[in-house]
Amino acid sequence: MREFPRGRHPWTGQAAAPPWRSALPWRSSLALAVVQLVGTQAAAHSQPERVGLGLLGRALVVAGPALLLARHRHPRLAVLGTAAVTALYLGAGYPYGPVFLSLVVACFAAVAAGRRVAAWSALAGLWAVHLLIAHWLHRWLPPAGDGPAAWWPEAAVAAWAVAVVAASELVRVRREQWARERAEREAAERRRADEERLRIARELHDVLAHSISVINVQAGVGLALLDQDPEQARTALTTIKAASKEALGEVRQVLDTLRAPGAAPRSPAPGIDRLAELTGQARDAGLAVTVETEGVRTALPPGADLAAFRIVQEALTNVVRHSGSRTARVLLRYAPGALELRVDDDGPAAADGMARGMTGGGNGLAGMRERAAALGGTVAAEPRPDGGFRVDARLPLAAATVTGTPPGTPHQPPPGEATREAP
Repeated sequence: MREFPRGRHPWTGQAAAPPWRSALPWRSSLALAVVQLVGTQAAAHSQPERVGLGLLGRALVVAGPALLLARHRHPRLAVLGTAAVTALYLGAGYPYGPVFLSLVVACFAAVAAGRRVAAWSALAGLWAVHLLIAHWLHRWLPPAGDGPAAWWPEAAVAAWAVAVVAASELVRVRREQWARERAEREAAERRRADEERLRIARELHDVLAHSISVINVQAGVGLALLDQDPEQARTALTTIKAASKEALGEVRQVLDTLRAPGAAPRSPAPGIDRLAELTGQARDAGLAVTVETEGVRTALPPGADLAAFRIVQEALTNVVRHSGSRTARVLLRYAPGALELRVDDDGPAAADGMARGMTGGGNGLAGMRERAAALGGTVAAEPRPDGGFRVDARLPLAAATVTGTPPGTPHQPPPGEATREAP
């Protein structure tokens, strides 16, 4: 079966009417019919010189509200029909009264629906008919003996018509503005939902890629040494257990945000303060990591702290998976207003190829760039001229505050880090 876009008519493919237009507006039309009947009957008592209403007059009074039933689905028909009915009413010599209300409502509906030419034409045509009847055709039309009308009231009639058009245009502009604002809100909500899905995908990728890489390496070690060195195989299994437990905890933390959107996380997000733990896991996977720090250490904003941790984590994961080197160097440089990261390994690429792993079908490099770009930073990853691979990242720190000692005094790094003060 052919599928049509949502919000389109299933046969014509045209835009379907909004829900509030799907039903006939019979309540408002009925109320307007009652108002016109009662008001016209009252006006007839004060205009004895006009033709009495009778059955035809009452039918014309009710015909306008009846046509308004189609004002949402067929606004052009409604406005032109009510103008014609009103013109017939005036030509028959019936009393002046609230019979014009139907035309006013039809004009509002037509202009709001974009049928502006039809609305203006209906008003201009009715005004022209009124001029002809009041000043030239009155001698041939009822009531008998009716004389020409004065010209000065025509200015009031013209002003009334202009006011109806202006008010209709104002309603149309306001409705279009509300529709734009509603569309912008919906687009913003969709954009936020897409960004949240992308954030969760990045988190899951980084957590699982790192942990599964460690588990894969340790499983290989355990299998290789199971018979020759059971103690070393036990150590590998212990590492697998710890890595899988940590991965499950972080995955659970990410999924908790789906179960309770907007709720505060139960545990803090990882940051640079867990770098020693990260290098320890890499060391368990057979990768010796050296960490160096330059500059005065600052307290990082939460977003930058998490991004820095994930970028280093992903870079080390790629070294484990795609590099033949068993050493890596991590450099943290606290520059004014920014944190600069560098992860180097000496290569060469493993059998599957580092470059292919970094630029192929995986999402690691794209995820690092997206994390940095979300903070206004950059990530560059490329082979080094002397072999190996390098990942450079720069993360702006808009709200960083200096902690610890004054500039020029080296801070105490976490265990396992080496410190090199910037010149």
